[in-house]
Amino acid sequence: MIEPPVKGSEAQFAPDFGQRSLLTVDTEEEFDWDKPFSVSEHGLDHVSRLAKFQQFCEGIGVSPVYLIDWPVATSKVAREVLTPALKAGKAEIGVQLHPWVNPPFEEEINAHNSYAGNLPAELEQAKLRNLRDKIEQNFGVSPLIYRAGRYGLGPSTANFLKDAGIAIDSSVRANFDYGPGGGPNYRNHPLKPYWVDQERQLLELPLTTVFWGMLRKQGPMLFPRLAKIPHLQGLAAKTAMLERIPLTPEGVTADEALRGIDIALDDQLPLLILSFHSPSLVPGNTPYVRSEEDLDRLYEWWRRIFDYLAIREVRPTSVGEIIAAVQR
Repeated sequence: MIEPPVKGSEAQFAPDFGQRSLLTVDTEEEFDWDKPFSVSEHGLDHVSRLAKFQQFCEGIGVSPVYLIDWPVATSKVAREVLTPALKAGKAEIGVQLHPWVNPPFEEEINAHNSYAGNLPAELEQAKLRNLRDKIEQNFGVSPLIYRAGRYGLGPSTANFLKDAGIAIDSSVRANFDYGPGGGPNYRNHPLKPYWVDQERQLLELPLTTVFWGMLRKQGPMLFPRLAKIPHLQGLAAKTAMLERIPLTPEGVTADEALRGIDIALDDQLPLLILSFHSPSLVPGNTPYVRSEEDLDRLYEWWRRIFDYLAIREVRPTSVGEIIAAVQR
């Protein structure tokens, strides 16, 4: 059980920090999302496309954070594509743990164990350490940010992250509940950044997901009930009564995301955390990008979002800037 933070743990930033955005990329192997998890049934054909995406980001003045897992961390192509941007300070790298493809392999490979936080504590820590060390070895940087694959935090994860020298976690997907599948429940977690521990060594940056509509204030209570009846959930969104909007191009239109941004900024969120999965950069790898036209729309989505953020005077930021600006 991942408990919400205690009162008084909300993070504060330097007065000149303002409201910022952080682009995070779940940089991972390609696999069939409809099949059982597998140690070996995956690919990395899309990794070379990261070069185009990085070029796109540089063109719009955004420094992406690539949260990479074991297959990507051990990929020569990924190293060749990402290292120049890392050295130039135009991208950052972090850790994303997919336990089913990350050694050591001691657990049964199944849906329950796909959430790293469900593993025995020693095994979760060993997998995290192996991945962190492999990133340092192959990319020459010490990662400072972590995201659990499938958002699968566990009761011991925070301590393991601090022991590994990681300063930021971004695994909490506020307003989502993965409990029915064996994962954590983040329905009662805040959207604003907060300190995970009393010592203020580990900062949580929840992914930004807001409720929009006339009943948005009641969203945390109403949406879980609507989610059990899909046609009512769709009706609530179409009638502008209630809609859940995560800031991602995957399953969310640009118009929806712009509404979500307005809500997030009106609610005075200091940081908007945006995300997507790197396999979406090649059609056919994810349910969200099935054609070249879909891929064009994905790039256009990012262009519209960052154009609008600029209009709203929300500047892109980086992990380094966040660590420097947060007040301990």
